[in-house]
Amino acid sequence: MITTGALRAFTLAACAAGLLFWAYTFWYIAQLPVGDGTGFQWMGEMPLTGVTLVCIVPALLMSISNRALPVAAPLAGAGLVAYALLWMQLLREFQPG
Repeated sequence: MITTGALRAFTLAACAAGLLFWAYTFWYIAQLPVGDGTGFQWMGEMPLTGVTLVCIVPALLMSISNRALPVAAPLAGAGLVAYALLWMQLLREFQPG
């Protein structure tokens, strides 16, 4: 049986990792070549921000208040999986050629 403390620690760690990754994506996209000068590379932040607002922030708030941890932990895990899937797609889009 998973204890409440372990579930809370996992959720907080997953949320921290998610928020740090989300912040990293801003730095990464800022380092990309200008391309055609339209700035459309920044559109990649839209789905990543959506994952942050729909999965990571609610899970973080639930884990800080120590409420609904059985909901918060899978929500944070789903957010990390969504980040990974979106980032793999964005990296393919950012490749030249």
